[in-house]
Amino acid sequence: MISQQQVPALSRRPALLALLLVTLSMPVGLSVSAQPNIDGLKSLSDAGDKAATRRLAEAYYLGQGVDQDFKQAAYWYEKLAKQGDRRAQTSLGLMYARGYGVDKNIATARKWWSFAAAQNDPGAQFNLGTLYFEGTGVAQDDAQAVRWYREAASRGHIQAQFNLGIMYSEGKGVEKDLRSAYYWLAVASEQGDEDARTQLKKVAANMSPAQITESEARAKEWMKNARKTWQ
Repeated sequence: MISQQQVPALSRRPALLALLLVTLSMPVGLSVSAQPNIDGLKSLSDAGDKAATRRLAEAYYLGQGVDQDFKQAAYWYEKLAKQGDRRAQTSLGLMYARGYGVDKNIATARKWWSFAAAQNDPGAQFNLGTLYFEGTGVAQDDAQAVRWYREAASRGHIQAQFNLGIMYSEGKGVEKDLRSAYYWLAVASEQGDEDARTQLKKVAANMSPAQITESEARAKEWMKNARKTWQ
């Protein structure tokens, strides 16, 4: 774990396993309370229906319409992950990181996250960044952490935006740059991150009004462009 002396703002936050499997994998618009037809889903999955395979993984993970069974959840996630589904790859990586239904194995988690990250999955990119930040299963490397946090942050991952902002403010893995720190913290804050709002005040205390205005303008432009993609 990150010590309080290293990066206080980061250490207060859940890091590696911050994203829930259901958040990463549940298809948009699908009711969590819906009871699935397990046999029907298996038939559809056997016929190559990826949505059915995902629903099976979620059903077993959440215990919906079937007894909760992480081993079965991992089985269906892996089936989908092997078909190149980036969300399933990220979820399977999380199961290996947690040891849910499989033997805990950070190297295997990193493998699946690397596959998903190559397909620009922000959750996988964030988790890779945290592996490097913490030195979990890899040599500790702040520069690599910044690299992956930046990738995830640019795709809207709020915690990656927060972490990246803190690393810019501390000069960890990147040259210290308060304007970039403020920019990323402002982006996270615009999306409702309360910790980011608190850190913004601390960063702003060491910036000129002109620097703050410039960074705020960049953040607003980022949000403007991001909202277009969310519509």
